[in-house]
Amino acid sequence: MSNKPAQLLVIEPANELKFVGPFCTAVSSYMRLTNPTEHVILFKIKTTAPKKYCVRPNCGVLEPKTTIEIAIILQPFIFDAAEKNKHKFMVQSMIMPEGDVSTEQLWKDVSPDDLMDSKLRCVFELPAETNQTAPGAPITATSTTTSQSANATPNKNESGVPVADTQYGGSGVSNEEDKDGLMQEVKKLRESECSLRHENLMLKEKLLRMRLDLENSAKEQQQQSSVSSGLGSGGSPSSVSAAAAAQYQNPYSPPQLANQQQMPIVYVAVAIAMAIFGLILGKFVL
Repeated sequence: MSNKPAQLLVIEPANELKFVGPFCTAVSSYMRLTNPTEHVILFKIKTTAPKKYCVRPNCGVLEPKTTIEIAIILQPFIFDAAEKNKHKFMVQSMIMPEGDVSTEQLWKDVSPDDLMDSKLRCVFELPAETNQTAPGAPITATSTTTSQSANATPNKNESGVPVADTQYGGSGVSNEEDKDGLMQEVKKLRESECSLRHENLMLKEKLLRMRLDLENSAKEQQQQSSVSSGLGSGGSPSSVSAAAAAQYQNPYSPPQLANQQQMPIVYVAVAIAMAIFGLILGKFVL
C-alpha cells in the first residue's frame, strides 16, 4: 500500500456533488477549490463518466491563498430511479516545482503515488413533485468517501474486486472535440455561402433574360398596333405594311437625306436648261 500525500486543497463540497433534476435538460453543480498554502498548486479534475459531464475548467494553476470555482454540467439523460449510478469525481493536485517547467509535461511525468487525490460521489435528486423514489431517499452514486489519509483502502465494485484509479477519464468535453465541432460549423457556413452566391448569379441571369423578353414583346406590340391602326383607317394591307415599314427605321441604315434632296436639284437643272434654250431661240427669231 503506497503512502500518498494528504490533500492540501480545501474542496467544497468535500464528499459529494449534488445534481437536482429534472434531468431532461442540462443540470449544473459547482465545486470550489481553495489553496490555503504558500505553494503554487496544480490541479486536475477527472470523472468515471467523461461523456456525461462537462467540466470547466478541468485543470489549472492555483496561486497561494486563492480560490477557484469549477462548473460541472451533467448532460441530459433519461433518469431511471431503479438504476444504481456509480458516477464519481476525483480531484488530483500537486505542488508546482520551482523554475521554468511545463505543466503538461509535469502531468505526464508525475508518479500516481506523488499525487494528492480526493474523491467525491454524485447524488441525483428529483424535486418533490416529480420524485419517483421513496421520500427522503435520493439516488446516490456508490463510491468511497474522500481518500486523504495514507491508510485509505482501494475502491471496490459490487463483486469486491479492487478498481484502479486509472478508471477516471478526462473532462466531459475535450478541447479537441470543441475544435472539431467549430470546424464542422465553419465548413457548413462556407458551403451555404457558396450556394447562396450561385443562386444570386442565377437570379441575376434570369432577371436579365426577362428584361430582354419584355423589350422584344414591347416592340412587337408597337408594330402590331401600327398595322391595326392603318387597317382601321381604310388603307390597304400593302399600304399599311409600307407605312409600317416607313415608320420603322433601321438604326444601322444610312440617312435618307440624299433621296429627299434629289428631286429639287433636277427641277433646277431643267429650269436653267429651258432658260438658256429660250435665250438662244430669241436671238434667232429677232
